[in-house]
Amino acid sequence: MKSNHRFTKLLRANLNAVLRSQPEILPQNSSLLVAVSGGQDSLCLAKLLQMQRTKFNWNLTIAHCDHQWRRDSVANAEHVEHIAKEWGIAFCLRTSASLLTSEADARQWRYAMLVEMANTHKCDYVVTGHTRSDRVETLLYNLMRGSGADGLASLTWMRSLTDDIKLVRPLLNVSRHETLGFCHEQQIPIWEDSTNQNLDYRRNRLRLETIPYLQEHFNPQLEMAIAQTSELLHSDVIYLEEQAKSFFVDNMTVIWDDQAPRLHRQRLQEQPLALQRRILRQFLAKYLVHQVNFEDIERFLNLLTAQNRSQSAPFKGNISAFVEHPWIVLHIS
Repeated sequence: MKSNHRFTKLLRANLNAVLRSQPEILPQNSSLLVAVSGGQDSLCLAKLLQMQRTKFNWNLTIAHCDHQWRRDSVANAEHVEHIAKEWGIAFCLRTSASLLTSEADARQWRYAMLVEMANTHKCDYVVTGHTRSDRVETLLYNLMRGSGADGLASLTWMRSLTDDIKLVRPLLNVSRHETLGFCHEQQIPIWEDSTNQNLDYRRNRLRLETIPYLQEHFNPQLEMAIAQTSELLHSDVIYLEEQAKSFFVDNMTVIWDDQAPRLHRQRLQEQPLALQRRILRQFLAKYLVHQVNFEDIERFLNLLTAQNRSQSAPFKGNISAFVEHPWIVLHIS
């Protein structure tokens, strides 16, 4: 490695610092499934892990998911496979059998395939190349959708995909500019995805128009500032979630039941509003057929001060809540 390889030195030092401070995210002697699209971020990640695999005794497998959205998707997959072989890393591929019509559908399919490949190759960790730049885009995107703190802090260092498989993002302190510099220094051929320039995708518009505008007119260090905000919010979310869970430890506060689960109204009233909302989200998530949203929680909260026998407007799935003093009961038909 030449002495002037600034980005290579920077990113290797960054990865080592992350692993020293959070050794649990990529332990020694682990089998890692590395998700590689062929773009600069994922190729940078794969190369960094390849450089360090002997030191940490990692067993690496590169995984590629072909959504079949582009005419060159087969060539893209072959490009990633060629690089994997050149680097001495095992390769696996999954190709969509049907047309994925939305970004959300593609994401759901992709993670399902990554879990399947991780199980096949006996990998405990799926590693992705999400960067600080992605973290900023996610926070801004979720902010505009009206997300709470959970959504604003959703891109975290590690989360569970299944009981046995963790998703890890070790490049969250690295910018997209830095991964590009690394790839140029290492002479890694990047597969240019034409859809990255398509402004019909909202994330692309954020990346190409909104964030550069904010950096130019408001804060040149916007990316760093927003990433720090996301990290702070994540710490707050973890603390509040644990506090909310403790509400259910006392059997006097809740009765779990398939047909008529209930919460103790007075005990819930005694909690701060922030905890009330988290307690209700955790409670409702066990019974509602859809993801719990702000309206669901507020509908339930209104019953805290309602008269006995008051009933909420129905939730989706023909579920409603009503006051049966001293409880608020969720009626599941």
